[in-house]
Amino acid sequence: MVTRLSASDASFYRLENTATPMYVGSLAILRRPRTGLSYETLLATVEQRLPQVPRYRKKVREVMLGLGRPVWIDDGDFDITYHVRRSALPSPGSDEQLHDMIAQLAARPLDKSRPLWEMYLVEGLAKNRIALYTKSHQALIDGMTALALSHVIVDRTRRPPPAPEDIWIPERDPGTTRLLVGAVSDWISGPRAQLQAAGSAVAGLVTNSGQVVNAGRRLVGRARTWARGSAPNSPLNAQVSRNRRLAVARGRLEDYRAVRARYDCDINDVVLAVVTGALRGWLLARGEALAPTALIRAMAPMPVYPESRFDARNPGRAIGQVIPFLVDLPVGEGNAVVRLSQIAHATESHPVAGSLVDARTMLTLSGFAPPTLHAMGIRVATGFSARMFNLLITNAPGGQAQMYIAGAKLLEAYAVPPLLHNQALAIGVTSYNGMLYFGINADHDAMSDVDLLPSLLSESLDELLEAAQ
Repeated sequence: MVTRLSASDASFYRLENTATPMYVGSLAILRRPRTGLSYETLLATVEQRLPQVPRYRKKVREVMLGLGRPVWIDDGDFDITYHVRRSALPSPGSDEQLHDMIAQLAARPLDKSRPLWEMYLVEGLAKNRIALYTKSHQALIDGMTALALSHVIVDRTRRPPPAPEDIWIPERDPGTTRLLVGAVSDWISGPRAQLQAAGSAVAGLVTNSGQVVNAGRRLVGRARTWARGSAPNSPLNAQVSRNRRLAVARGRLEDYRAVRARYDCDINDVVLAVVTGALRGWLLARGEALAPTALIRAMAPMPVYPESRFDARNPGRAIGQVIPFLVDLPVGEGNAVVRLSQIAHATESHPVAGSLVDARTMLTLSGFAPPTLHAMGIRVATGFSARMFNLLITNAPGGQAQMYIAGAKLLEAYAVPPLLHNQALAIGVTSYNGMLYFGINADHDAMSDVDLLPSLLSESLDELLEAAQ
């Protein structure tokens, strides 16, 4: 069946450029099993999970003359070995060498004549580790009907039950004429379909007061977001090149929980306060003059569970929603506790603050939700002009138990979010198995000093821990 890209998916597909490709990346560090993790085993694992992410076997086809949005069609020549690739570092490879490799892969364009994703098995990493880097086009993942591949290949046991046999036969190419006829039909039926959709929406609102409340909250939240105006000037905003730098940082979730308990706030508030302190240190290291009122505005989308969609009896079927949240980070404030207090106040004033998802809730979700949640956060952010904020920070809570990929222990999990227009930095934060993992993606030229941020994040957390004692 030919499926047309949604309006948002089509915009992701068409509006990207070579400097800011809309790719969602995830980096997993694995413990190499005693028997090793062969390329063939990884291929088999991925192939077994593809039925859960059917878009990963489809490619995008444009409609002639642009008469309609592009469509998803089956790739009749699908070759999994093209998408799942094998690479290696000179053994023993260092973390810095790995990060350089991932930065290069993140900036490399995808082949638009094929399904829009790649996965790399990276061998040769020191300390008996291997890495798995997955890159998917933003149009592939919406979190509701289409999950991230990195979400579904993670298991809770080393030996998961066998997957059902998958016999996939691609549908015939629809051909140019059929696509043109379909586009013309959509143009003819469009107004009627829109009226029917509007009627259904009104009926639903009238009969479900809970949906009225949730819809109202979303509208209020979006109106408040748009009312904020342009972001303040910042060194974080510069023309972005085609090259990237990747840095990572980690911290104990227990430390963040200790700060949360001491100051009666949310884990997300502590994360944002720690990032604020690190950005303050980075600006000062650059010799920037910081007024006490200096701010950096972040788009920090928040994962929530709307009450109308949460099913306590079967929570693993829901991902929930990710909603926009513009927050001013007080980088000019010298007191770490005051910074946290200001951020926590901003969070509390958000209409859906009471529905925030935490890491304990994520324990009940199937697979490994953070890659999909990061992708959903990026979709939310790209719905707003990049002039409204200085950087993107996605924070995705994950399961707090040991997980596996193709029988190998998942040790660390990092998001590699894309850079948006004229934004030199993006940070993805993932909680997993008692730790927080920061994936820091930066422009190669505008942030040549991005390697300062991991130590600055650690120092910022220490400030809060000392104050909390």
